[in-house]
Amino acid sequence: MVKKKTKFVCQECGYESAKWLGRCPGCQTWNSFVEEIERAVSGRGAFFHTEPSSSAQPVPITAVTATQEPRIRTNSAELDRVLGGGIVKGSLVLIGGDPGIGKSTLLLQTSAQLAAARHKVLYISGEESVKQVKLRAGRLHAESNELYVLAEANMEYIVTAVETIQPACVIIDSIQTVYRTDITSAPGSVAQVRECTAELMKIAKTKGIAIFIVGHVTKEGAIAGPRLLEHMVDTVLYFEGERHHTYRILRAVKNRFGSTNEIGIFEMRDIGLREVENPSEVFLEERSRGAAGSTVVAAMEGTRPVLVEIQALVSPTSFGNPRRMATGLDHNRVSLLMAVLEKRVGLLLQNQDAYLKVAGGVKLDEPAIDLAVAVSIASSFRDRPTHPADVIIGEVGLTGEVRRVSRIEQRVQEAAKLGFSRVIVPKNNITGWQPPDGIQVIGVSHVAEALEHTMV
Repeated sequence: MVKKKTKFVCQECGYESAKWLGRCPGCQTWNSFVEEIERAVSGRGAFFHTEPSSSAQPVPITAVTATQEPRIRTNSAELDRVLGGGIVKGSLVLIGGDPGIGKSTLLLQTSAQLAAARHKVLYISGEESVKQVKLRAGRLHAESNELYVLAEANMEYIVTAVETIQPACVIIDSIQTVYRTDITSAPGSVAQVRECTAELMKIAKTKGIAIFIVGHVTKEGAIAGPRLLEHMVDTVLYFEGERHHTYRILRAVKNRFGSTNEIGIFEMRDIGLREVENPSEVFLEERSRGAAGSTVVAAMEGTRPVLVEIQALVSPTSFGNPRRMATGLDHNRVSLLMAVLEKRVGLLLQNQDAYLKVAGGVKLDEPAIDLAVAVSIASSFRDRPTHPADVIIGEVGLTGEVRRVSRIEQRVQEAAKLGFSRVIVPKNNITGWQPPDGIQVIGVSHVAEALEHTMV
């Protein structure tokens, strides 16, 4: 009898070891090794996952004819924008997000929209029964004869169903439940996720079927399983938002067919997700006018300008170490801007607690929000409100200078559209374009100059 060889594989990064280790040398994660049985692969298969095609020959790139394949429209402008203009045939898309955030709801609604456009869709659920999916589809009004439902986790049966129905789009909910019988490890392990995703990728590329995969996330917010999963797929989407708030943000962090900076904004209703056509108006509808520490900034999310409110609360600390807390902002950026305000403007902030938040649950990470953050901190520290009709845009350097930002014209136009009368911008951004009627553009070159213009 041939003895089966075993190995220990890290469930976070895929690192392999001949013996069990308490801490992974690859990703430094504790207690992540699981024992798996090695599969015997003989011949060339030991070095190649698939047999190389003998007909494939290297050709000059100038001799390759590029054809623009038509995309499949989902009838959801927000989802189409994030995907880069629609679903690409033969693409493999991974969607991650917290439990209960609305991943299955979004994909079931998308399936119904595709089915209404006469595209066959196969929705495969490894977590729910067919009756459960039917109940959810009835609540979402997502029923169609072109929408096929299958409750299955065995990869062999899934491949058979795809070959039988020949759909234009397949939904796998979720990849952590799918398994192959020839792999001894449990569903959701590194080996199962890697092999099942590789087989789905082969189906997508050879048959031209668009496949959406739902991925669970860890407690840190990253997609569970090895990072290899994100490298294998064509597009990675994250569904973000607070579970106790109604707004959800769909963000592309990888996209081989479009921009990775686009976001789609949805509102969770009792009948499903509804698109938010004007997110700036939504994020500012509950803004308190005349409150100290509140500023409005025009941030760019891909090609879309979005106006959001930044709130700051600065108060004397009761401890030796002042607290610095930020929601929706980088904690290190807040500390940097407070140091600039203390050194270059003369605000004594070393004994002050600072709490900052981006209203609406949005996450901002571009440099153009620096000036608005600095002004909101100074406004709360001095207890003087800013002008309620101001929008503040600019990057702040370590010497206190306000630096040029990109796409200033689109930002100012968005501010004018929502009725703001003044925009504070970097001085170097004033020339070369014409501001819209009814809005005053003020250029500043230093943080202290911006504070003089914005404080009431």
